[in-house]
Amino acid sequence: MKLRGTVWKFGDDVNTDEILAARYLVTTDPVEMGVNLMEDIRPGFIDEMNPGDIIVAGENFGCGSSREHAPLAIKGGGIAAVVAKSYARIFYRNAFNMGLPIFESEEGARAINEGDEIEIDEDTGLITNLTTGENYQAQPVPPFMQELIRAGGLINYLTASKS
Repeated sequence: MKLRGTVWKFGDDVNTDEILAARYLVTTDPVEMGVNLMEDIRPGFIDEMNPGDIIVAGENFGCGSSREHAPLAIKGGGIAAVVAKSYARIFYRNAFNMGLPIFESEEGARAINEGDEIEIDEDTGLITNLTTGENYQAQPVPPFMQELIRAGGLINYLTASKS
């Protein structure tokens, strides 16, 4: 499967409070959380982006608290995937558990610019910058993690496997 969208660029050390401020932790509805996505770090972000767009960031994306709300808000806001140089360890696992596709690519995170249109092959991790024609390789996502994403997250995966 391929993901295709316009890039929104963020820097290093984007923390979970910047992804979704703590004052919005009063709901568990991903769409409601998504309305406030990146509000403190980039006011009006949710009104500027389109469903299917892609976040590209630097290193240590998702640092801070271990709350699952951050990847849920990204997914609920309509972001198709995140490409970053690296992820905070807990965010990395939470993203897969919530069914949010994430990809690690140091070269892609550095070279892709805001506004570029990119396509990501989920199976191979190949990122194609459709704006520049350049390709970048993301770290391969282990098959089990791909299954979690396709199921929509760990709970959906476990529910389907018991049926």
